[in-house]
Amino acid sequence: MQDERRLAVLRAIVEDYVATEEPVGSKALVERHRLGVSPATVRNDMAALEEEGFITQPHTSAGRVPTDKGYRLFVDRLTTVKPMSVAERRAITTLLDGAVDLDDVVHRSVRLLAQLTRQVAVVQYPTLSRSTVRHVELVALSPSRLLTVLILSTGRVEQRLVEMTTTLTDDVLSDLRLQVNRAATGQTIADAVTALRALAADVATAAPVVEALAEAMDDHRSDERIVVGGAANLARYGDSFDSAVRPLLEALEEHVVLLKLLGEASGDTVTVRIGHEGPYQELASTSVVATGYGPGDEALAALGIVGPTRMDYPGTMAAVRAVARYVSRILDEA
Repeated sequence: MQDERRLAVLRAIVEDYVATEEPVGSKALVERHRLGVSPATVRNDMAALEEEGFITQPHTSAGRVPTDKGYRLFVDRLTTVKPMSVAERRAITTLLDGAVDLDDVVHRSVRLLAQLTRQVAVVQYPTLSRSTVRHVELVALSPSRLLTVLILSTGRVEQRLVEMTTTLTDDVLSDLRLQVNRAATGQTIADAVTALRALAADVATAAPVVEALAEAMDDHRSDERIVVGGAANLARYGDSFDSAVRPLLEALEEHVVLLKLLGEASGDTVTVRIGHEGPYQELASTSVVATGYGPGDEALAALGIVGPTRMDYPGTMAAVRAVARYVSRILDEA
């Protein structure tokens, strides 16, 4: 019972500190929250929480603020993730439903996450190396020129013009299309390239098409591409500029750093790394909320937010999860 009461006090301190940006005192807790105990008991609980390292006193005032350890306990003990409001769900649907291609989906997702969380949003492009071939289309532009259209499970579409060495009849083109798809569809990039090269060795007509497709699949530039949005939201944290904002602004220039911050987010599990739990000591005042996204059960990339540890964790976790699920659905239906 005592542990549950102290957890309630910690939860109230976290919520008030995030909302007011001011250290929280026992009097404020009693006035704002129905804790069901006397102010003296709240003070005793705060003293115990401070002794255990969950809260700290930043200066000589009576107020306390959560530590990284306190935020971690708060996040770990969340029984439910804050539900999205009707307006927030409508914003997700309205913005993402209008996306026309993968680039548009990624950029709209960044803008949406930044708006919903009022934090810095980071979205990684789906990685080619972990995607599969969904379909290959061959379109005759003339008897000796083809347009190859490669569609990946990420929603990415690559087009290449191919000059054929022989004239293709409709029957030959139809047969070539069938063989190419039989070799590549459903395969990972590496396996698809291997299968297509084997096809080219057996079917001379396929060689130019295979070379064009292999070149399109070999473009791994997207593996480290990310989009960042909402940096202006850091202006809200002017009181902690030197400790939290300046290092984070510098990190936004280094995409490798941001990719490492997103970590090994995968599946639909939302991961939260708080302060010193992250990989960089200079970003010890920063928290990261991230998850994986991709079609079906396949997480091809990660998205999330980064910001000072003083953030609305329940709301941020809900927004990150909702946007990731919606983007995954779009890719699945693409």
